[in-house]
Amino acid sequence: MVCFIKSRLTFSVLVILLSVTWSISGCRHSAIASYTDILTDSINSIVSDYDGEIGVALIVNGKDTVAVNNENIYPLMSVFKVHQALAICEDFDRKGISLDTLLTIHRDELDPNTWSPMLKEHTDTVFTLSVKDLLHYTLSMSDNNASNLMFRELVGVAQSDSLIATLIPRESFQIAYTEYEMSAAHDKAYANCTSPLGAAALMARIFTDSIVSETKQSFIKRTLEECITGRDRIKAGLPDNANIYTAHKTGSGYRTATGRFAAHNDVAFIILPDGPMYALAVFVKDFNGNEEQASEAITRISAAVYSLLEKQ
Repeated sequence: MVCFIKSRLTFSVLVILLSVTWSISGCRHSAIASYTDILTDSINSIVSDYDGEIGVALIVNGKDTVAVNNENIYPLMSVFKVHQALAICEDFDRKGISLDTLLTIHRDELDPNTWSPMLKEHTDTVFTLSVKDLLHYTLSMSDNNASNLMFRELVGVAQSDSLIATLIPRESFQIAYTEYEMSAAHDKAYANCTSPLGAAALMARIFTDSIVSETKQSFIKRTLEECITGRDRIKAGLPDNANIYTAHKTGSGYRTATGRFAAHNDVAFIILPDGPMYALAVFVKDFNGNEEQASEAITRISAAVYSLLEKQ
């Protein structure tokens, strides 16, 4: 069982770190170790091989940072389910509510045409699940119906957006629409946006700082570790080593009117045995190619990062 050191990355230190990175607009800070310069060059080389916008952010041991194409313009897609989970847990902590709270779910209120393992596994007209069950569906299986239901019944989009703005800089992200709304109008996906560094910073805080109650935060960590989507992305760039801890969340977008993939994303927290721990975010936007090629780009970046960091 991996033990996490809390408060290694305090909010104030994180804000300073991010503010410095954004203020230099992609220029490398002179105090950053030379290996980050090597990684920046390597990632830029990989990114140049693909037709699309690819943004990458890396935070190593809560201090060394790499950011490539770090504009706040990348569609979050289902990565925002991490943001949603934190907002729900914070709200429940404040109100003294347990994640074991049950919700009655009516099948006819769900979308039969969206990605929803929950809907396939529960075939009754009316069924009951706990909030913990719903969060497990969203974080580990990226279930859209579970996400829409919790936005409607528990914590809305605006409240979720406001809560996350207390954790990472406001200018680094925005949450404006639900999965249901994005499905109805695909262009709205671009309004749920992030910078790669904003996403990496949030993932780093989940695993190195105290955000919500220990029980709820441990649940989020464990469920991200169990994520079954997108194993051909960041995880594919790591060796098949049981001693490497990996937790991640993916997001995938629609085909645009021009035939490009709007988004193909992965954000992970990784701990190497006897080595560093790091948050890695890769966002692929408006990609001219297929999903396998977009995953390949993410895998190559992950492999480049691992290859250098495992020597540190």
